[in-house]
Amino acid sequence: MRFSDLFGRLKPVVIGMVHVNALPGTPLSCMKMPQIIEEASKEASIYQDAGVDGVIIENMHDVPYSFSVGPEVCACMTAVCAAVRKVCPTLPLGVQILSSANQQALAIALASGLDFIRAEGFVYSHVADEGLLNACAGDLLRYRRQIGAEHVQIFTDIKKKHSAHALTSDVSIEETAHAAEFFLSDALIITGTATGMEADIRELREVSQSVRIPVVIGSGVTYDNVECYLGASGLIIGSHFKEGGHWANALDPRRVERFMVKINELRK
Repeated sequence: MRFSDLFGRLKPVVIGMVHVNALPGTPLSCMKMPQIIEEASKEASIYQDAGVDGVIIENMHDVPYSFSVGPEVCACMTAVCAAVRKVCPTLPLGVQILSSANQQALAIALASGLDFIRAEGFVYSHVADEGLLNACAGDLLRYRRQIGAEHVQIFTDIKKKHSAHALTSDVSIEETAHAAEFFLSDALIITGTATGMEADIRELREVSQSVRIPVVIGSGVTYDNVECYLGASGLIIGSHFKEGGHWANALDPRRVERFMVKINELRK
């Protein structure tokens, strides 16, 4: 399965973020699971009604992130993802589990009928705010084969945000993109330095010209700057769709609708 099998020839596709409320056992947890599921399903419905092209479900409120993701996170996120799939039976859906719990994300996607995952640390090592994050492509793709999830696509961050890349300072983003493509990534994700920060337009152009797989912008796209990113295959948008443009706030239907009106005009 390819990116175009999910989204067709439309470009750039718009993928909205559902930031699931803090899950049980995490420091900021304050909701019971039925309420968490209801909130996530409501946001997915808003996206669907506004005409977005896909949705990613992510446990971003589970700060601080850990490399040791417990079974409760997997169980809870499977319940959330299954509920969102029921609300959005045909919309392309993905999941990301923080931090870098990519095998867990694959298992959740398989169990809940999702189409793709967003993976961190696919190629090369780097220092993230959670600690040292090593490459996982070999183990991850073998695991995907083992569980029969080959239909679940893997979209991979390169030179990811909230990280230091001194370890690979002699490796350009184009070389990193080539490595991810060679290691069978289904799509590449370019971001700014942090959540909500704009991605470098030059990097989008250079990476898009150097690989044959889709290149997606993963942060910083807004109503005002979207024209700069029309060359991307996709736009993952979280912060801009929230009240006040801050990722941790509630989803603002008016922001989503306004953006989709503009992007639909630009894509004609």
